[in-house]
Amino acid sequence: MRRTIAILLTAAFGAASANAAARIKELVSIEGVRENQLVGYGLVVGLAGTGDRRQTFFSTQSLTNMLARMGVQVPAAAIRVNNIAAVMVTANLPAFAQPGTRFDVTAAAVGDASSLQGGILLMTPLLGADGRAYAVAQGPVVTGGFIAGRSGTQQTVNHPTVGRVPEGATVEVAAPTPAPGRQFRLQLRQPDFTTATRIAEAVNKHFAPGAAHAEHSAAVAINVPERWAARTPEFVAEMEGLTVETDRLAKVVVNERTGTIVMGSDVHIAPVAIMHGNLTVQIETSYVVSQPAPLSSGTTQVVPQVGVGVKEEKARNVVLKQGATIEELVRALNAIGSTPRDIIAILQALQNAGALEAELEVL
Repeated sequence: MRRTIAILLTAAFGAASANAAARIKELVSIEGVRENQLVGYGLVVGLAGTGDRRQTFFSTQSLTNMLARMGVQVPAAAIRVNNIAAVMVTANLPAFAQPGTRFDVTAAAVGDASSLQGGILLMTPLLGADGRAYAVAQGPVVTGGFIAGRSGTQQTVNHPTVGRVPEGATVEVAAPTPAPGRQFRLQLRQPDFTTATRIAEAVNKHFAPGAAHAEHSAAVAINVPERWAARTPEFVAEMEGLTVETDRLAKVVVNERTGTIVMGSDVHIAPVAIMHGNLTVQIETSYVVSQPAPLSSGTTQVVPQVGVGVKEEKARNVVLKQGATIEELVRALNAIGSTPRDIIAILQALQNAGALEAELEVL
């Protein structure tokens, strides 16, 4: 029997306010200051027979080309190794990363290698969207899983064909990241007009009137005051430490696969009556062996017997009065023994009836 887990989010201090104060740093990002995605193609060597097989031709071709650049001429058809694996290497180049900065990369097999455990990633250029190499990756691959045994008695733990190279990439060329100037914009991670307005009010109150104004729900324009003109990084650091009461959309998130329901404490239920019942139709087929009479010419036959049963439970109803809280809704749904599928249907019916004053999202 699957259980339904309901999580009610409430304020940590005081039940009167459902909003929580957060630093501006957690709510926004500076426009243009972001990570850049990098990708590259490389080889992982040193695998204990778990590399690409003969069905993957590009790994041996890559090894042939690499050996040719090192002065070793070997035909691709003559190479038969299973200790190498072709991988795609991905990473996120941090903002303002300078040459020499190291960061993590992820290597994932693209052929039929069974595991990257114990392998070493050879020097792999990491390219940006413009086709330019910004970093080079190399180092031992760390996997979170392994494969033990052989076919028939094989045990696989986690995902051994994907691994990470901790601090395996080194920045060679700095990415073009614009530094904040006298004027820049803050981008809200969760667009909301109320939150954007409160951020602008907090900046104006702390620094100077007119230092900020909300352009729309997802952006706040910042004008650095004159006394901070030569100290923009210090201005940004002090601004990010300001606290703002955020405003969130009332929302109910339901995951039918896991039976999890997450609801905010600011979700209200209008007066409504819920009636719930089940109709179960069960069809069973049993097989009966029919034996012929002694000394007769009949044969033994298997005769199917079909039985149909109908079971209808009595409707269970719950009445929610004016001012009902989300906690009372959870208790009511548990009281009528609702399953995750039933709860989803009930919540959707509540929303269609206009009784659920929140956005319903089903994962």
